[in-house]
Amino acid sequence: MTVTILIISYFVALAVIGWFYSKKVHTGEDFAVAGRSLPTFIVFGTMLATWIGTGSIFGHAEKTFRVGIAAWVILVGDVVGILVLTLLAPRARRFAKITVQDVLEERYHVAARILGAITLVIAYVTIVSYQYRAAASVLNLVWPDIPHHLVVSLVVIFVILFTAFAGMYSVAYTDTIMGMTMIIGLCVTLPAFWMKAGGLEGMRTVLPPDHFEWIGPLSLKESIALFLPGALLVLGDANMYQRFFSAKSESVARRATWWMLFGVILVEMAIVLTALAASALEWTNPHLTHHGRVIAIAARDFLPPVLSAVLMTTILAIIMDTATSYLLAPATSLVQDIYHRFFDRSASARKIVWMSRLFVVLLGLLAYALSTLSDEFLSVALYAYTIYGTGITPALVAAFVWKRATTAGALSSMIGGTGMTLFWELSGLSARTEIDTVFPAFGVSIVLLVVVSLLTPVSTKVAT
Repeated sequence: MTVTILIISYFVALAVIGWFYSKKVHTGEDFAVAGRSLPTFIVFGTMLATWIGTGSIFGHAEKTFRVGIAAWVILVGDVVGILVLTLLAPRARRFAKITVQDVLEERYHVAARILGAITLVIAYVTIVSYQYRAAASVLNLVWPDIPHHLVVSLVVIFVILFTAFAGMYSVAYTDTIMGMTMIIGLCVTLPAFWMKAGGLEGMRTVLPPDHFEWIGPLSLKESIALFLPGALLVLGDANMYQRFFSAKSESVARRATWWMLFGVILVEMAIVLTALAASALEWTNPHLTHHGRVIAIAARDFLPPVLSAVLMTTILAIIMDTATSYLLAPATSLVQDIYHRFFDRSASARKIVWMSRLFVVLLGLLAYALSTLSDEFLSVALYAYTIYGTGITPALVAAFVWKRATTAGALSSMIGGTGMTLFWELSGLSARTEIDTVFPAFGVSIVLLVVVSLLTPVSTKVAT
């Protein structure tokens, strides 16, 4: 009952805040980038909350259960990516666009906009799909008597309606609340988990010895395969750039990104340490079939009701925030990059807002259909990250930092990276060769970008 009351109260509060900020939406720019009005703390909060999602709370937990503290290597990719992002943030804000595809067309060609939009929709709708399953799996721990399909439906309805209400205005301000919820919730419950597990010595008596080695059973190839997709995604993540475009100024975008770096280190290490303690508590549980849920199940089984309620609400905040952000980005892209750009250049501000809401609904339902295909969290997350990271990131980063990048090179990179990801996965080569998809896909994307650019005329526009 404590968990139920806190969860319902929390999301009712978020809905009220979303409704309040929906009154500020009058144009497509309001819906997509909050009228370019967000201050540093709000930009930091929304970036942190957007990045820490199901791939973090479930994917990191799943890997920690299997390899122990060595799961920290996933964090390395995020840190490296965000460090580079601090250099790109002011440049992106100076461009004052609405979507990443605006930058791609401005720097390269209209074809880059179209390819970018297609890649973004494929990757981000996939990411939204497993947010639905993750949220439902947590709620089923709280309400085990409610059929799973009904819980998933409730999650889908909430995410779609919440995102459609006010776009970036509601998402940004509620993101900040969710970001603070993450930090407080994990910092409060981590000590409780460690004491319950008997501290480091108590965990050593239960878990395998290699779970306490910093690299543990991971090979160099496995480590790179873990952190590279995250680094590539964060460098090209449309959500990050959409928040840069929403910032009041270039300096706000830069400061918020530095704060995000420290926030990600704190939260992701807290997740790994929490998962380590939870793994020790649940190590002999024969019913733990999905290792990614170990933190949520341990919270239910071992924490006092109040702390269990806090952590369950924190986990749901992490999941739901990522779902809303990754649903908003492709809807914005389809409206701005395809509909408005090619089909209705004279659309009124009001029509753009309503078309944005329509695409939120349509893509939300498509994500629901995809959510029935897989129960895996980390593998699906890395797959979606790789599609976007190899299909968009090299060309996008080159748009800001490499004047020699050409239209032909960028288009070749985008087609080659996305195509190789899909081919390597769908053909089964990833499983047969035991070579993670990110290696051939990223290699093809970079080689095509560099080689084709050097062999073709220089593009005339550079994002400075």
